Amino acid sequence: MIPLKKTIIFSVIIWSVLIHHSCQKTTPIPPPVQGEWIKGTEAKKLQTIEKQFRGFDMAMVETGYRYQELYWAGQDENWEYAAYQVEKIKKAIENGLERRPKRAQSAQHFLQQVLPGMKVVINQRNKAGFEQEFDKITVNCNQCHTMEKVPFFKVQKPTQRISPIH
Repeated sequence: MIPLKKTIIFSVIIWSVLIHHSCQKTTPIPPPVQGEWIKGTEAKKLQTIEKQFRGFDMAMVETGYRYQELYWAGQDENWEYAAYQVEKIKKAIENGLERRPKRAQSAQHFLQQVLPGMKVVINQRNKAGFEQEFDKITVNCNQCHTMEKVPFFKVQKPTQRISPIH
């Protein structure tokens, strides 16, 4: 009987230890950091990250790429891809405006009037309408560049396809 009593007592002790240990809160292990190049105080780190995102110029790089993709999507009558590009142009400009709100006045007409017009003809799958709206986009891009004192940024319809997507 004594061996059974010892076994029961030992089992109770083991279970108590296991239950107590499993109820302890553990601190999660943070994932490895890849941004060790970001140094300094929290404020300095944020400044470094902001610098990497840059200003409105990076939004325009993406917009320029998507402008070309939009053009070729319309030429191919790939309306889903065209609609996708319109949304991405809108998002790129909106993200850029978060970083550079002083550009908002120039962008509002484009976001509120020009892009919605393009959405309409895309939804109609209207290639002739697409051509007209694309011309409006091009004109508005150049007008915006003039308003922002960079008239030497002249936007023209693409002549060569860069992307392999059709």
